[in-house]
Amino acid sequence: MNAKLSISILLIIAGIVVLAYSGITFTTPGETIHFLGLRIATTETHFVPPIFGAFALIGGIVLLLIKPKSS
Repeated sequence: MNAKLSISILLIIAGIVVLAYSGITFTTPGETIHFLGLRIATTETHFVPPIFGAFALIGGIVLLLIKPKSS
């Protein structure tokens, strides 16, 4: 498997997953707050809208269909 095929398959799968779930929400660690000797851990929530899934799916299909230039 070459790199182009691997990337296109990965984009297609990611696009289908994002579209199937109508977007994906995930959290990342945020800043730690220090208050009166307490450490409070926070998180930040991020959302990947379905339009990015559509772009990934279309980009993967286009990448899969493009033929390499012959010298």
